[in-house]
This record gives sequence, C-alpha cells and structure tokens, in this order.
Amino acid sequence: MKYRKDTAAAMANLLNKLVFYFEYPIVRYALIAGVLISLCAALLGVTLVLKRYSFIGDGLSHVAFGAVAIASVLRVSSSMLVVMPVTILFAILLLCAGRNAKIKGDAAIAMLSVGALGVGYLLMHVFGASSNISGDVCTSLFGSASILTLTAVDVWVCVVMSALVIAVYLLFYNKIFAVTYDETFARATGIRTGVYKLILAVVTAVIIVLAMNLVGSLLISALIIFPALSAMRVFRSFRAVVLCSAVFSVVCAACGILISVLFASPAGATIVCVNIAAFGIFTVLGFVKGRRN
Repeated sequence: MKYRKDTAAAMANLLNKLVFYFEYPIVRYALIAGVLISLCAALLGVTLVLKRYSFIGDGLSHVAFGAVAIASVLRVSSSMLVVMPVTILFAILLLCAGRNAKIKGDAAIAMLSVGALGVGYLLMHVFGASSNISGDVCTSLFGSASILTLTAVDVWVCVVMSALVIAVYLLFYNKIFAVTYDETFARATGIRTGVYKLILAVVTAVIIVLAMNLVGSLLISALIIFPALSAMRVFRSFRAVVLCSAVFSVVCAACGILISVLFASPAGATIVCVNIAAFGIFTVLGFVKGRRN
C-alpha cells in the first residue's frame, strides 16, 4: 500500500512538473519542432531504408557540419544560407548519381561522411573565432545539451518546411512507391524516375538540416532508420509500414522530449534511446506475430 502511495505521489509530482514547464513557450517550441521533424524523417526513412540508403542521413549531416564550419569561417550571419544549398547539392549527387558513377552507394556516403567531418573540424580549429571550439563541435555533432534553445523563428521555419515535405510526399506518394520498389520497371512504365529521385534528394537534405538543431549530426540517422525498421518488424505492406513508422516516430520523439524536459537530459540522445527501446518492443511483437502465423 505504501509503495502504491509513493508511486502515485511521484507520478503526480512529475505531472505537475511537466505542466509547470509547459508554461514556457520554449518547451512548446521544442515539442512542436521535434514531432514535425521526426514525422518527416520517418516518411522518408522507409524509402531510404528500402533503397539501401539508410546511412545517407549520416553522410549528409556531416556535409551539413562542414557547411556550418564554412559559414562560421566566412562570418555569415545566417548559416542556413550556406548549409541548406550545400547539403541539397550533395544529396542530389548521392541519390541521383547514374549507374555509371565510379563510386556508388555506401562507399560514396562513407567517403563523403568522413571527408566532410574532417574538413569541417579542421576549418573550425584553424579559422574559428570561438574560444570554445570543443563545445561548438560537440553541440553540432550531438545536438544541444538542452532543448531550450529554439526560437519562434526556428519553429516557424520548421513548420513551413515540414508542411512542404509532407505535402510533396502525399502528392507524389504513388510515384515514390513505384521508384522505391522497382526503379527499372517504373522507368519502363513512363515514370520520370530521375525527377522523383531529385525530389527525394532535396526533401531529404531539408529534413537533415532541420534535424541538426534537435539531435545533432551524429544522431540524425536514428530518426531515419529506427522507425522504418521497427515498422517492418510487424507489417509487410508499404502503406502500413509508412503509417506505422510515422506514428512510431512521433510518439518516440514526444516521449524523448518530455523525458528530456523532466530529467534535464540531452534531447537528441534521449530521443534515440527511446527509439532503441521501442525497436526492441516491436522486434518482440514481430517475433510473436511470426510464430502465430
């Protein structure tokens, strides 16, 4: 009985604490941005995982890190003016490279990832004006130690860009499905696969740049990989996997941010850990479902 009372008191205390924190706009900003970014990453993640481009998030996030370093060296007032076009350019090069490309797939992503990370850190070390280079690098790679850094402008940018991404995905859903499963057949039926691969590349780059503020460069791949793989443990149809992945990602992001607020843990790392735990649950569910069938 005493244990139940203590548990109820602890839960009530956490709830009151959460309500108190939500009185601050910056906490609401973090939740809105986190949920929207996770939703968009999950939608794209299904296609990227099926096309064996799971680690493109890792590669492009490191490109974005290198672009941030360049923007810092050039003293650009808004780093987004440099980061967004550079990341989009490299996304197009990776996803739209033809069959005759000499360096393909995972090799190209790995080379790009390591190269951009090395160049970015070197530029920040040699030309950076900040006295806390290690702190700046840690923030860029792993996300801010606190989620209470987003401004109203950041949130509005995130809302607009996320709305565009979702609209594009829904509008071209059938074409994306065809390109994902059999690009050769899609091309034979008259679908302009190059155009839709270009759209996927641009949208992927946009989401990765937006996600850097939330989880950092090294953790972005988790937002792309875990929801898709978790949904695939239980479901088989493309539509069911996409829907489950979207719900999975939103719930994990919301839970991770709420835990981060309550226990003052790093938002990005907390979201990733929640994704890992949920992946374990879905793996068990998939095993049980397979045994029943």
